[in-house]
Amino acid sequence: MSEPLLLRYMQPLLAGRRAECFGLIRNAVSRGQDARALISSVVWPAMTQIDRLYRDDVINCVIRNMAARINRAVADQLQPHLPPATPIGKRVLITCAESENEEAGAQMIADLLECSGWEVFFVGGGVPHDEIVAAVGQLRPDVLLIFGTTPQDVPASRRLVEWLREVNTCPTMNIVVSGGVFNRAEGLWREVGADAFCEDSDDVLATLATIAPRTPGAKRSGGVKKRHRKRQGAGDTAPTAAAASIGAGIPAIAAAQVD
Repeated sequence: MSEPLLLRYMQPLLAGRRAECFGLIRNAVSRGQDARALISSVVWPAMTQIDRLYRDDVINCVIRNMAARINRAVADQLQPHLPPATPIGKRVLITCAESENEEAGAQMIADLLECSGWEVFFVGGGVPHDEIVAAVGQLRPDVLLIFGTTPQDVPASRRLVEWLREVNTCPTMNIVVSGGVFNRAEGLWREVGADAFCEDSDDVLATLATIAPRTPGAKRSGGVKKRHRKRQGAGDTAPTAAAASIGAGIPAIAAAQVD
């Protein structure tokens, strides 16, 4: 189900055809497809493919920005269709890198955790670290999730983790990292001092559902295993084919819109 829908979604997404993307997802919802499944099997993989295609120089900045913004708008439209959940009495504070794609990923995680019963505080990107430390002290979350860290932000993420442990206002809080450079650099999450690493939204939900409160003063040495990426045909090859079909430049986008 999701693979052909992902393929049909990626083609207009990379061409910047907003109405077509919105229509595909709206029709899927009207046919009774679960909003959570659409996020995890269509919108989330589309986000990761946008990032990969841009890093591999398959698409340019214009296409990346258009696609990322359309994809985030689709995630916004799916949020009201997520089912309400009974509160489970746990809090998560989510921060992320400043780019549109990373903000979208963190937002999707926030939405999925909320409909799993978590009390979610999503601060987005660009928040000074002293304010994050203050928010941890005020909110006392069970988990701080750092999503989509860029390579140049790794030293700052390490300093944030060290600062939080030194201040120690919430000693049982787990620090979890996901996305961005952590998905591409094996073991980097351990180097920055995080308690766990999650590869994608499904992994975040599964890990946070079972992770035990941190033992005050303990040093984690990689107790939470990294889950190996499952390669899916449409998830890897279809978006690349879709990108190739429209090219990587403005003229190709214009032609796609006319067609």
